[in-house]
Amino acid sequence: MTKIHAYLNFNGNCEEAFNFYQTVFEKPLLGTHRFGDMPADPNFNIPEQDRNKIMHTAIHINDHTMLMGSDCVESFGQKAVFGTGTYIMLDTDTIEEARDLHDKLSVDAQNMEMDLEETFFAERFSSFTDKFGISWMIHYEGNKRMT
Repeated sequence: MTKIHAYLNFNGNCEEAFNFYQTVFEKPLLGTHRFGDMPADPNFNIPEQDRNKIMHTAIHINDHTMLMGSDCVESFGQKAVFGTGTYIMLDTDTIEEARDLHDKLSVDAQNMEMDLEETFFAERFSSFTDKFGISWMIHYEGNKRMT
């Protein structure tokens, strides 16, 4: 079975974002590696201002889904560019779960495209960009199953 996990890039606030996501999903971090944890390499120097940035962290949301992330390091030529090219869609089992995730993730949302409401295709659906620039969709299909 193939699993799809979301890997999120940030411009220096990965730790803050994943501290927030821990409270949303009520799951602990699996661990955190910082760029300063990398073994010394005489051919590759990590700038002091980047040593505390997150190289990799992760949260197991459930047995089939993991949320992972890191900071981009501009001295490596990296920069996260945010937008609506990709969304993370959370497909829930209940209306209550949809409401809970929506209420937690949308705190201080940068953009609320659609608040959690009934649509012709789902009992509850919302789409928004969270306070960290990550785009989310919350979906509870319920009795509106496609045939």
